[in-house]
Amino acid sequence: MILDDIKLATQKRLESAKQSMPLEEVMKIALDMENNNSFPFTKALEKSGMSFICEVKKGSPSKGIISADFPYMDIAKKYEKMGADAISVLTEPDFFKGSNAYLQEIHQKVKTPLLRKDFTVDKYMIYKAKTLGASAILLICSILTKEEIKEYLYIAHSLGLSALVETHNEYEIETALECGAEIIGVNNRNLKTFDVDISTSERLRKYIPEDKIFVAESGMHQPEDIQRMKNIKADAVLIGEAFMRCDNPAELLKSFKE
Repeated sequence: MILDDIKLATQKRLESAKQSMPLEEVMKIALDMENNNSFPFTKALEKSGMSFICEVKKGSPSKGIISADFPYMDIAKKYEKMGADAISVLTEPDFFKGSNAYLQEIHQKVKTPLLRKDFTVDKYMIYKAKTLGASAILLICSILTKEEIKEYLYIAHSLGLSALVETHNEYEIETALECGAEIIGVNNRNLKTFDVDISTSERLRKYIPEDKIFVAESGMHQPEDIQRMKNIKADAVLIGEAFMRCDNPAELLKSFKE
């Protein structure tokens, strides 16, 4: 399965990263940084009305190259200018053509809270996310044990990072809640097959308590899709491909907000 391949590739990449910069060194850098306990990513999603997490993404296993020239800095600045509540930056290099450099450089130029969109499989990646300028990390229930989710949530929060805990079924939502997740995403894309169905969010919404932040992820391309998410009281939506392929993303976002 692709998901297993991504996890294996991530673990191999981490082995190399740890040789060039050991965990202790990354931890020291992260812990020495200013600890912003205001959790800007969480606050951005807590505001009244629907929040929009706009994604900077060059490609994906299911869609191939989405943006060939990929002016990631211009894209991020455009998202900020058009009123994105948060920006998701893909850093996974092998399957999504991402890079840590994208996140680090965007952080230096953009004030909007940033989600490091990667397949977190080791605490090393959480400390690294902090050093790159992320405001939040992604934890995917389907590739982590309950113990790992609990540990990674604790580390993230201790660093002043929010955590978007991603689920795809009722069992994973139950796991996320048991682990203490405050932000729960439902990915409308099945990461085992990469099929997309936005009714997944509609079907699973009832299992997420209203005192948690609910994020609908993937598969939304038109105002009608956003209205469906508004109808189930989604607190936020994460949208990448629709904006990345659009000639005028500002107009598209405006239509989503109407």
